[in-house]
Amino acid sequence: ECLDRPQSSTGRRADLVVSVHPLCQDIPLKILASLDSDGQTRDPANRTTPFVTVVTDLGGGHKTWFNSDVDKCFVPSDVLNEKAQSRQLAPEQIVQYGLPIREGFWSSTATSSSEPLYRVGETEDLPFFRSLFSKRKTIMDKSTSTTFTEVSEKEQMRIKLGLDDALPTVLVVGGGDGMGGIVKIANALGQKLGEEDAVPSQMVVVCGNNANAKQTLDGMQWGSNVRVDVRGFVNNMDEWMKASDALVTKAGPGTIAEASICGLPCMLFAYLPGQEEGNVPFVEDAGFGKYSESPAVIADTVTTWLSDPVKLESMRGKALEAARPSATLDIAKDLAQIVFATKKELVKAKYS
Repeated sequence: ECLDRPQSSTGRRADLVVSVHPLCQDIPLKILASLDSDGQTRDPANRTTPFVTVVTDLGGGHKTWFNSDVDKCFVPSDVLNEKAQSRQLAPEQIVQYGLPIREGFWSSTATSSSEPLYRVGETEDLPFFRSLFSKRKTIMDKSTSTTFTEVSEKEQMRIKLGLDDALPTVLVVGGGDGMGGIVKIANALGQKLGEEDAVPSQMVVVCGNNANAKQTLDGMQWGSNVRVDVRGFVNNMDEWMKASDALVTKAGPGTIAEASICGLPCMLFAYLPGQEEGNVPFVEDAGFGKYSESPAVIADTVTTWLSDPVKLESMRGKALEAARPSATLDIAKDLAQIVFATKKELVKAKYS
């Protein structure tokens, strides 16, 4: 779709530049400075257009995320807050709300670990803000987080998805491409859950675009104690997570953030070296998950979780403590206010 758009310039300049990639700080800042000064300088200190970074890694991140010439740097975790400061960003440049996630996991209730830069209703410049953001459905209120996934809500979601509404449920995902040895993991886990002495349960496997994995798993035989539902690509992952009691997944930052909002213990089985490696201790240190690459260990661990309601509830509570469901809207509000504040100053300067 983007390639079909006209390639010529519209002649219009951005009111705000937002970087969501670790390699898009240094050079874009210099280009912006050149544009703002009509080519006179590339010194970022001389730019007039605001520039912010929204870090989309979670438990670790490359140093190129952090440039002290930005106006604001939004970070999702304590680890990256500390890393930003180690890269000479001042505390007032850093805002910690959480990781921006998909709308199905949003909450308009403020739960972030930092105070908002600006509060809705406290400035005459944004009278529409309250109506704009208050219309969003609250996904979770941390003040009542212990009842976020009440049995009734979970049962209703399971019924909607065609699942057994009374069985402990584990969700196995391998990303949009269904990678990471999902067949071996699902097979080992399904066989373990299906053993005669196991607690009756159900397993949902989302294979993404991996048609071969789906076909292989569809053809497998499972024990009498487990109900298995194999899916291809789904676009309602928030519903599948809300219907589940545990998640088996690779250590992607978005999935982990979404799982925590749903109160899901996470069994991690793979990560990308570098940016995703820090996500493993993020989950383990917070107490809502484990890591193993062994299908047998994964099967044993998850089976133990599903057979121990007390353990599940404890890990669920830890996941909710790590959740930041309002992060996306908190960041969006701040970005909008930065634009309006900049515009207001430009108008003042023009007519003063």
